[in-house]
Formats: sequence, structure tokens, C-alpha cells
Amino acid sequence: MNTLTDAMQVVLQASDPELAAIATRVADDIDASSSIDQPTRFVVQLGAMVASGGMRQFAVLLDAAQASGLEIATLKEVVYQAVPYAGMGKALEALGVLNAFLVRNGLPATHEGYATVNANDRQEKGLALQKQIVGAETIETLYATSPADLLHIQTLLSANCFGDHVARAGLSVPLRELLTLAILAALGGCEPQLKAHVAANARAGNGRAVLIAVMSHLLPLIGYPRTLNALRIIGEVLPPEPGLPAVP
Repeated sequence: MNTLTDAMQVVLQASDPELAAIATRVADDIDASSSIDQPTRFVVQLGAMVASGGMRQFAVLLDAAQASGLEIATLKEVVYQAVPYAGMGKALEALGVLNAFLVRNGLPATHEGYATVNANDRQEKGLALQKQIVGAETIETLYATSPADLLHIQTLLSANCFGDHVARAGLSVPLRELLTLAILAALGGCEPQLKAHVAANARAGNGRAVLIAVMSHLLPLIGYPRTLNALRIIGEVLPPEPGLPAVP
């Protein structure tokens, strides 16, 4: 199943068949050059739509994702993961679409039991996970060099971003990092954070080929400028093997 092709048929075929045909050709071109699995494709595309506010495309992808067997918990976790990066405003819009979809299909809208921290240990566990993903030396340097009036932001990153969100069950760390890459790329203007998470992806086992495949599948959804910016950063952090041309 080509999710982008299906989506374009639903959204454009009746009114704009020529644009639907163009979108289908691009999606087919990308599929021919990528071996990324379908569940990962859904996760990163849905995350990118949350970040960019593409709620109509988000809704169409939900139908395809659910039909393919992607777990409802995974759909929820995509939105929960987007909160610290894209903000609660966009996440609430996505949750409204997702919860309406679940109710319409007779599925439970509540999502409980995935938190792995509480109010007392979120800082400790979040910091430990942050060091695991980003690197202990990097995080310790950030804390040590933070101005006193910004130290609370470092604490929030550990407790809230990593403790409340990234530490949740339901998605593996490698998949969460791919999802974070997709969210940041779709937001645009997040190059320093994107660079950090390309490195974090590498630490999680997601190599250059996987990251390029993810960006390839996001290209029709987020456009060339944001895709090329993300690919440039991937190339800076994870350069090609000797003898291969650099990512533009």
C-alpha cells in the first residue's frame, strides 16, 4: 500500500486529478528507492503532519495506518511525543482528529498506562534517559555551563521532555528518535535541535541510510526546502562513505 498515493486519491482525485497524478508519481518514485518498513513510514509521516498542522492529511493517514494494523497505542504515542517539540497547540488539534477517528471506529479514546515516571522521579529518570540518548558528557556540560536564570529550562528538558514524554512506553527509543527527526524537520527553523537529534539517532542505531529514507518519505508532505535542510544536516553529522557524493 502506498499511503501517499491512497491519500491523494481520497483528497484530490475528484477535483484535481492532475495534481493527484503528480503526487502519485512522486510517491512511486520514493517507494522504488526506499526499503523503510510501512509502520515506520506511518509513524514519521503522522508526526510530520502533527508538526506542520496538516490535519486533513493526518486524518487520511490515520485511516490507512489503522487499516494496515498499526496499533492504536502507537497512534496516540506519536501525538504525545510531538508535544514537547511542536507544542501543545498543534498536539491538541491532532488529538481532536485522532480521538474523533477512534470514536467513529468504535475504539477507545482513552490512553493510560504508558507513563513510566511519576511526579517524584521524573527528573531522575528523565535525566538518565537524556544522557543515554544524547550522551552523558554533552548533558553534563549543558548543566554545568547553563546561566543560573536558564537552569530551570535544562531541568524541564530532563523532567518534562525526556521524563514525561520520551520515557513513555509504546514506542522504542530508536523509533522515537526517528519520529523526533520527522517532527523537527517538518517544523523547520530547528537546525541546532535537528543536528543534535541526527547524532542521537546515530547513537540509537539509526544510520545515515535510514535517516535519508525517512526524509525521502517526508519530502512530498513537507516540501523540498525543509527536506533539503534536514538532509544537509544529516550529511554534516553522518557524512557519506568515501567515494560517494555529499548530500546537498
